[in-house]
Amino acid sequence: MNSILIVCMGNICRSPLAEGIMRAAFAAAGLRIEVDSAGTLGYHAGEPADPRARSVAKQRGTPIDDLRARQVCIEDFHRFDLILAADRQNLAELTRLRPDDARAELALLLDWAGTESAGEVPDPYYGDRRDFDNVFDLLTGASEGLVAKLRLSAGQSTRTDSREQA
Repeated sequence: MNSILIVCMGNICRSPLAEGIMRAAFAAAGLRIEVDSAGTLGYHAGEPADPRARSVAKQRGTPIDDLRARQVCIEDFHRFDLILAADRQNLAELTRLRPDDARAELALLLDWAGTESAGEVPDPYYGDRRDFDNVFDLLTGASEGLVAKLRLSAGQSTRTDSREQA
């Protein structure tokens, strides 16, 4: 696995948060994986992430101020190994757009990460700061699941709690 694209609808809330969190998690784990984000719709193309997403990310030590929204393009299906959707609606749109000769695997982010709260990442756009905090926490858990899964597939050992070995 060399590259992952995270996708939500507008690429201003969930997917840029996921991109920032995963970049940091992969770097901390010593995994050299390209991470990018995009939206299925292009109405925010070129814009920075939502101010609430930027604020939460900065406060949590994972600034995303440099990220700009973009729309998924056909080349993404050939460029990335894995495209992870925040929710079923975006996964359905990605499935519809995916060319027959695409190399990218498509999946729901939380399901692929193997988190306990598998399913969809809720869209915080119409919510308040707490909704963004909750999404940040959910994505942090997903990034931990991704790191563990990617290490396992790469044949790297993962640290286990000594209590689990008993």
